[in-house]
Order: sequence, then structure tokens, then C-alpha cells
Amino acid sequence: MNMLPLRRGIRLFLIVALFLGTTIITSLGVTMNSASAQDSKPTIVLVHGAFAESSSWNGVLSELIPKGYPTVAVANPLRGVKSDADYVTSVLKGIEGPIVLVGHSYGGAVITNAVNDNENVKALVYVAGFAPDAGETAAELSGRYPGGTLGPTLAPPVELPDGGKDLYIQQDKFHAQFAADVPASDAQLMASTQRPITEAALNEGSGEPAWKFIPSWFIYGERDLNIPAAAQAFMAERANSKETVVVSGASHVVMVSHPDAVAEIIEHAAADN
Repeated sequence: MNMLPLRRGIRLFLIVALFLGTTIITSLGVTMNSASAQDSKPTIVLVHGAFAESSSWNGVLSELIPKGYPTVAVANPLRGVKSDADYVTSVLKGIEGPIVLVGHSYGGAVITNAVNDNENVKALVYVAGFAPDAGETAAELSGRYPGGTLGPTLAPPVELPDGGKDLYIQQDKFHAQFAADVPASDAQLMASTQRPITEAALNEGSGEPAWKFIPSWFIYGERDLNIPAAAQAFMAERANSKETVVVSGASHVVMVSHPDAVAEIIEHAAADN
């Protein structure tokens, strides 16, 4: 029996089978990659404000992480608007893909200045946060409308070697001023671990604001004593906020007392992009 035609037939069959198998695997790979791209979520970058620290986002993180969001809670230096924004800018440069940038309180001023033409930043979320225009300061904005009572609750400034001053809230006034809707025991922990901000940072003018060209979302508490609700309503309207949520009875740390509401608006911003 001549085995040559049989061997050629077997070889041809194997080549065709290999080709078809590769095509199927490649097609499946493309389908899976497309599905993965569709299911990917933006990275949520959270920037805390004065008298707080990164753990103030723990409740919000507990809502977002189980849903698959990549998250980074930045340790904001609280030294000055430009220097803090430059630091956050460096963090953003190391993140691939779309970013939702979130700022609380003074952290709002920082995210306003931290984008620096980074095309990955698709949305800004202000959580009881400052959204200054060019030249505006946190101190001026908070005092533009009545209702802010931060000044009398500040402790005597801590003199710094460079001639600057660090500001803290007096611990016995922290609960009522900063976190009135948080349990007293939790507020005491926050008071003990508060991070100081320099006096100069609160009086440093903003650069050109990112909210003029990046969509923004706002959420704040009705009973915020650090940044009056009227000031936040003004900033949200000026920025053409895509969604503004006012949480009834909430204090300045709305992300601590109502993490679900804050996580929800962050998700709205993420879904929009």
C-alpha cells in the first residue's frame, strides 16, 4: 500500500485543524479583550482636605472597592495649593486609563489645580470641597457667605522653622465644628489624628480651574460649618455641576457620615465617562 497520499492527507487535515483552532482562539481572545475593556472602571483618586487624612475616605472606599473600582487615597501634604497640586499631579501621571478625581474641602482646591492637561482625568467630584476660580483663596471663599465658624475654633498656630504657621482645630471643639453628625468617639479619634494645614495654603490663590473644561459633580452637607452651604451652592452653579447633592443635616465630613451617598455620586461621575 502506498502510504504517501495517506500521510499527505493526514498532514493537510492537521494544518486545517490547527488553522481553525487558532482562528477560534484568536476570535475568543478578541471577544474577551473587548469585554474586559467594556467592563473596566476608571481609577478613583481621592484627595483629603485640611484637618483630615487619608483614612477619612475609608467608608467611601468600602463602598467602591467591592464594586471593582481601582482606588487611590492620596496623602495630601497640606503645605500649599500649588505644591500640593503638583504632588497630586505626579500621582496621576503614574495611573493608566481614565481617572475620576475627588477632593474634600481644601482638597477641592488641590484637584482644581492638579489636572495639568492630563487627558486621563475625565471627571471632578467636589465633596464639601472648594472649587475656586483663578486667584480665589479657600479663606476668602469660606468667608464670602455667612455661616462659617471655623476661625474661633482654631488652636494657637504652631510656628514653623521657615516662618510659616500650622493650623489645627482645638480638640474639644472638633466634634461640633467639623464632624457634628459623627459619633463622639469617632470624632475624638479624628480630632487626635487631624493633619494640620499651613495658614499660607488657605490664603494662596488658585490657578486656572480645571472645572472650566472637565465635568464636575458636587455633594455637601446642609449643616457644614467650615464651608457654608451657600458658598458651595454658588461654586457648584458656577462650575455648571452635572449633579449637585445636598445631604440633609450633614456636617463638613459628609464622606464619613454618609459614605454611601458620596460613593453613589462618584459612581455617577464614573458612569458618565
